[in-house]
Amino acid sequence: MRRLLLVLLCLPLGAWGAELTDPWLLIEKASRAAHELDYKGVFVQQSGTTVHSMQITHMNHGPNGEFARVLVLDGAPREVLRQGNHALIYHPKREKVLIDRRRLQSGFPAVLPRPSSDLRANYQARLGDVERVGGHDGRIVMLEPYDKYRYRCKLWIDRDSGLLLKIALLNDKDEVVEQTAFSQVTLISESNMDWFRPEHQDGKSYEVAPEDKVVQIAPQSSSWTVSQLPPGFRKTEQVQRMFPGKPHPVDHMVFWDGLAAVSLFIEPLPRGVLPRVGGYTQGATNVQVNVLNGHQVVVVGEVPAITVHQIANSVSFSK
Repeated sequence: MRRLLLVLLCLPLGAWGAELTDPWLLIEKASRAAHELDYKGVFVQQSGTTVHSMQITHMNHGPNGEFARVLVLDGAPREVLRQGNHALIYHPKREKVLIDRRRLQSGFPAVLPRPSSDLRANYQARLGDVERVGGHDGRIVMLEPYDKYRYRCKLWIDRDSGLLLKIALLNDKDEVVEQTAFSQVTLISESNMDWFRPEHQDGKSYEVAPEDKVVQIAPQSSSWTVSQLPPGFRKTEQVQRMFPGKPHPVDHMVFWDGLAAVSLFIEPLPRGVLPRVGGYTQGATNVQVNVLNGHQVVVVGEVPAITVHQIANSVSFSK
């Protein structure tokens, strides 16, 4: 009986100890915590020379799903109300409030996927020191890529809750190209949902913007192929999008390496339109624009320039 009790007592301690020494378990914990915990905080996002502060309130209501409200605190006013992947984005203008309906992936701090075979194949994880972020002790986890086609990723994970406190992307010169960090964050415990509503704009009308129409495409029916993807990336989505104001559908493909995603957009060029061909960078995001067979090819992603260049230059028309 004593031996059984000793085994039972040691099990959680062993799991806790493994979590402290295994960086993949810490990433797993951070991935879950961002969705499962209830919290409120302010975070700062820096991309190149652009800096924004945002306030987030997040609650998980179990069977009813996740609810989040994100309020931009500087620059152009904007707020996002999200339930699951469905979001309403409010853009207050001079005389009206424009409402966009979107399907969005979760934002910070819910930016880490569960550790997958793709992630482990493309990155090596190692533990670092403990540093204070937003008043909390954060254990550093480094995700080191095995090649030049992705950034190094530095994570600060709360030692108590597992919540991601800070994330930074670094280039091959060890320079931070983009980072997001809580300046303050607290766990909350309440069931009141009065906070899940936009700020009322007196005297303004509300207008709902047209939604993008999305049609799934079978890979074999597409006229476009990418002959040479960068190592470690695979196609995870292929659709046609009808954007408001565009006369033709836009082909959209998404490629993923377990952490970073790259989008490819292809659309017919209207006659007389001269696109700006070439590449440009904003923070961690690189964009490459080419023209092929009378179509504009745009590749964009939070990856090094060499990655978007290779994808853009590997696009071919197959029919």
